[in-house]
Amino acid sequence: MSQKVAVLGTGKIGEALLSGMIRAGWAPADLLVTARRPERAEELRTRYGVSPATNAEAAKTADTLILTVKPQDMGALLDELAPHVPADRLIISGAAGIPTSFFEERLAAGIPVVRVMTNTPALVDEAMSVISAGSHATEEHLAHAEEIFGAVGKTLRVPETQQDACTALSGSGPAYFFYLVEAMTDAGILLGLPRDKAHDLIVQSAIGAAVMLRDSGEHPVRLRENVTSPAGTTINAIRELENHGVRAALIAALEAARDRSRELASGKKD
Repeated sequence: MSQKVAVLGTGKIGEALLSGMIRAGWAPADLLVTARRPERAEELRTRYGVSPATNAEAAKTADTLILTVKPQDMGALLDELAPHVPADRLIISGAAGIPTSFFEERLAAGIPVVRVMTNTPALVDEAMSVISAGSHATEEHLAHAEEIFGAVGKTLRVPETQQDACTALSGSGPAYFFYLVEAMTDAGILLGLPRDKAHDLIVQSAIGAAVMLRDSGEHPVRLRENVTSPAGTTINAIRELENHGVRAALIAALEAARDRSRELASGKKD
């Protein structure tokens, strides 16, 4: 943890990663941050004791650069960094849809790049971060990325060819659950419950179901069957979900998210 790490473009996810690293034992003196607005960088310095820097200063000083800017801003950031990044720096990209080759082509020859798709539960140390190696990244580089992102949740290594699918499943995944909770809350109101009570019922049910999925080792079908008694309430609800094509809609939605991730990789913006 004595290596210097810089988080470039420190927004919500970048800040969550920064605070998680400090809790995991990184010294604030070894952490640099950059931000578009000087007042944002100063806010991070005051809150965490880290050092604000320009992108060029971070590139010259840090051993690892974590790029957390939006995908559409990544090209401009690399143009700014390219004159200052030596080939021995580790580049970690958190940008959806952008392949490691995009970085390798724009930075020093042989530079190691690791691609990471994390998600917003990093804000509560429950992220799912999916890690892939670029052409020049070694086992040591991957382990270092796991150490960093392990500070805010769980990590998983996959081949880069699977990153778009992972973006659809876990990168965008929290939004699907929020959407489902929103719909179930509206249903609770329709059934006569106050919004706050409907919300509490659904959120606790979601937490309990997630813990059972994580800790029981049971297949979700088996867990669902344990709730589904013959001619009961649950099977009637499941029948309506199937009649309305909810399973097919979810599959189609995730395919659409994967396809958009591929479009982002190709540079398509609209």
